[in-house]
Amino acid sequence: MNKEFPLIAKTLQGLEDILAKELAQIGANNIQKEKRGVSFTGNNELMYKANLHCRTAIRILKPIFTFQAKNADEIYAQIKKIHWEKYFSAKESFAISAVVYSETFSHSKFVTYKVKDAIVDYFKEKFNERPSIKITNPDVYLNIHIAHTTCTISLDSSGESLHKRGYRSAQTEAPLNEVLAAGLIMLTGWKGESDFLDPMCGSGTLLIEAAMIALNIPPGVFRKEFAFEKWKDFDSEVFDRVYNDDSNERIFKHKIYGSDISAQALKITEENCKSAGLSKYISLQKANFMELPTPTQKTLIVTNPPYGERIGGNSINKLYAEIGETLKHRFPGAEAWIISSNMEGFYKIGLRPSQKYLLLNGSIECEYRKYELFDGKMKDKKAAINQE
Repeated sequence: MNKEFPLIAKTLQGLEDILAKELAQIGANNIQKEKRGVSFTGNNELMYKANLHCRTAIRILKPIFTFQAKNADEIYAQIKKIHWEKYFSAKESFAISAVVYSETFSHSKFVTYKVKDAIVDYFKEKFNERPSIKITNPDVYLNIHIAHTTCTISLDSSGESLHKRGYRSAQTEAPLNEVLAAGLIMLTGWKGESDFLDPMCGSGTLLIEAAMIALNIPPGVFRKEFAFEKWKDFDSEVFDRVYNDDSNERIFKHKIYGSDISAQALKITEENCKSAGLSKYISLQKANFMELPTPTQKTLIVTNPPYGERIGGNSINKLYAEIGETLKHRFPGAEAWIISSNMEGFYKIGLRPSQKYLLLNGSIECEYRKYELFDGKMKDKKAAINQE
């Protein structure tokens, strides 16, 4: 059980640093950041923890074989060398996902077929039986990753993407991915030390992820199953211990506020908050951001406004200008973080960001900007410091 082995945690572009910190906190070793991923080493217990605790991980892979291949026949031959009965039997089902960055292999589907054929032929020739291929809920999830001619086949210990937390009972038209939402909050450094506000909350993903961060509730607790639970070496005793350990949960003494102009969005948010069991920490109201009262407590604002794809140019520019005016005049002393792909919109906000991150929201390239909103006292204080 204590034997360490290589693992890879996949994430969204721009969240690699956050994921590396999360893995270090749960005790991972040999951490190396890669593009959209972090490689590390750990034992089964650590692999269970990574699936359960890492808010910015999409999946946790366990590589079992790396090889070089210049064509599809070489992939087939190398995959057929693996002793597949170590991992699953012919009576079980499997699914394969492929990630290909290669000039040699341009079609991931073709690679998938070759891997599938090699595994099926291996079982047929050795045991005169063949496992079935099942796209949804298979017994074993496999992943083939190809970078140029380097191929790595891995067991996928997560199964369904880890962004599918299990608390979402309904969603709006373009909901924020849960991994991205958690990453946005973690990039601010907030852990629940102040009030939190999302004034354009949509289906409430940022609010729920914020509540889970503030209380330090693991993001995987709502999941029905992880893929590793069907593995031959699954240790239910160790997993139960990891799952039931609530020693790091925190008390949250502040409040999370969400508002939106859409009554339908708020209804969905309310359902999702209930589903997550977090309603008592989250206060919702139907309101325009520009009408919200000035907070009496220190507040962190994180929001994902419309980017303008479904709204006309003048309307979206007006919205961003209003966001800027509202932040300036009604939120003195707050800290605001905004993600958007609309660069003209950012210009219309009319505030100078103190930090910027490049992130992807789905396939959309975005910037995530931090605005420090000083009140008069802060300006006086800074002026006094500069005069000293």
